[in-house]
Amino acid sequence: MEVSEGVTVSCPTCKGPSLFSTSNHWRPFCSERCRQHDLGAWASEGYRVATQVSADDLPQEPGTAH
Repeated sequence: MEVSEGVTVSCPTCKGPSLFSTSNHWRPFCSERCRQHDLGAWASEGYRVATQVSADDLPQEPGTAH
């Protein structure tokens, strides 16, 4: 069975070349360091999905009704 070389893509973190193949355990990242950096950005809310805020989502003063 022949193993495919895969294609080279840009690492989402460092923008360097990254092998997109089953032989790259961190794909699409080029290394574990870049993968951990990206995970840390998600964990610290460095990435966010924009949403619309409605009046129901805003905190209410105690004792006030909607």
